[in-house]
Amino acid sequence: MTTSYRTSLLHLLSRVSFKLGDFTLSSGAKSDYYIDCRTTTLHAEGGRLTGLAILELLREHKLKPAAVGGLTMGADPIVSNVASGSAWHALEHHGGTLIHGFLVRKAEKTHGTGRRIEGFLEKGAPVLIVDDVCTTGASTITAIEAAKEAGMKVIAAACLVEREEAKGRPAVEAACEGAPFLSLFTAHDVRAAHVAQMAM
Repeated sequence: MTTSYRTSLLHLLSRVSFKLGDFTLSSGAKSDYYIDCRTTTLHAEGGRLTGLAILELLREHKLKPAAVGGLTMGADPIVSNVASGSAWHALEHHGGTLIHGFLVRKAEKTHGTGRRIEGFLEKGAPVLIVDDVCTTGASTITAIEAAKEAGMKVIAAACLVEREEAKGRPAVEAACEGAPFLSLFTAHDVRAAHVAQMAM
């Protein structure tokens, strides 16, 4: 089901985040396109739409996480917008569930508390892991493993754009251990929307 939030987010993603050309991905693979989701998730309206679209995805799948988190930096604006979006929704509807946020460092910090996870951290809490683009799934899997190591229960993983690489989805699904892996869009969706806008 594509909603108005998701439709608006897709239009923005395809306009500001999708580029055709010759690119080397973080996995080392070559690609004729690149999707830099941060230009959308850090955009004022794009951030708002990202939060609302993820919240809608959770409602569709009847998922009720206590918190949302992911590996810094791709997940940072998604986490913030989902958390603040849940607070706005609760305020507007005079109740509702607040979804807090946490970020997973790429390595444990060597000062202060030395924590790998910043923000929400509660053993046994149901959490959603998010990422912007899933190619191999490595970033998502790192965040899933860190959340589990901290004693939290991963009830789902979600990304804005799934590149549909052969190994990406199976690897994330294996790390989820039965929890669903959801995506708002496929790379094909974003590419098609980009091409359609260029043709106008």
